[in-house]
Amino acid sequence: MILKIVKRIPPPLLAQLSHHFHSHSHFTPLRRAMATSAAESTVSPSTTRVGWIGTGVMGRSMCGHLLKAGYTLTIFNRTISKAQPLLDSGAKLADSPRAVAAQSDVVFSIVGYPSDVRSVLLDPSSGALSGLRPGGVLVDMTTSEPSLAVEISHSAAAKSCSSIDAPVTGGDVGARNGTLAILAGGEESVVQKLTPLFALMGKVNYMGAPGKGQFAKLANQTIICSTMLGLVEGMVFAHKAGLDVGLFLNAISVGAAGSRSLDLYGRRILKRDFEPGFYVNHFVKDLGICLKECQNMGLALPGLALAQQLYLSLKAHGEGNLGTQALIVALERLNNVSLVEQSGSI
Repeated sequence: MILKIVKRIPPPLLAQLSHHFHSHSHFTPLRRAMATSAAESTVSPSTTRVGWIGTGVMGRSMCGHLLKAGYTLTIFNRTISKAQPLLDSGAKLADSPRAVAAQSDVVFSIVGYPSDVRSVLLDPSSGALSGLRPGGVLVDMTTSEPSLAVEISHSAAAKSCSSIDAPVTGGDVGARNGTLAILAGGEESVVQKLTPLFALMGKVNYMGAPGKGQFAKLANQTIICSTMLGLVEGMVFAHKAGLDVGLFLNAISVGAAGSRSLDLYGRRILKRDFEPGFYVNHFVKDLGICLKECQNMGLALPGLALAQQLYLSLKAHGEGNLGTQALIVALERLNNVSLVEQSGSI
């Protein structure tokens, strides 16, 4: 049938059509490649396998949101008991970060220290990057060193993979409620591609090139430490002045002194609830990185330095595994006062 139609086409027109086809035939594989690329860029439970490294206070809740959304999850944690709730919900356990990556398209990590990040992602024998296929993505959500984020990005690119530094803020409550602020650095198109995953944990905010997510988080920690210091100093002042601190906090919460720290931690402090939404040990680490970056930039931030020293005193007293709201204890010791007697009035 096609042959008959072709025979009816005048020879000059047939020659033009033949030339047009051959001169534009290179568009066909290009269109196919574009279609394939578009298909591969879609992130969904049916197309994307997810890995997760680190199931502590924050990671357990964040990973849980992905599981509930239907994603296939392979996880690794040094302490298996901390991963058990996720395993009970259907996650698969791997015996190393490399094994996680071998079964994943996107691998998230949220661990303790930069040394842990380097180990779980870059170790040549057991790290996630060594097991990740070309096209895979590493997303480190640990608060870590900007320079390490840049190094991870370069190492990933050398393997035809991508890396995003995406530390978070919002504490354990934000992690549980899926309302974290996610501060992302790296290639913007990759961040956009991962938006369906980020949206399950909170709101992603693109900060710029590799390492910029970490710089944004360090600036965030600088604000938080001084805000927390202001909160506990105000509480100690109110207590010493004979005020009912609970009533005082209620009164100021809607005024200019109101803050997220007051909302999240004011009542916890009065109840002597120092369970960690974020560990003192990890905050000391974060503030130490902040001070190191300040030195690199020739920047003097005395409020940051003072807060870091007070938090370091908690660690020196063996209180590093308490939450950051335990800063009240350092101020109580400094002034030989205690808000304990008011805890029964709330």
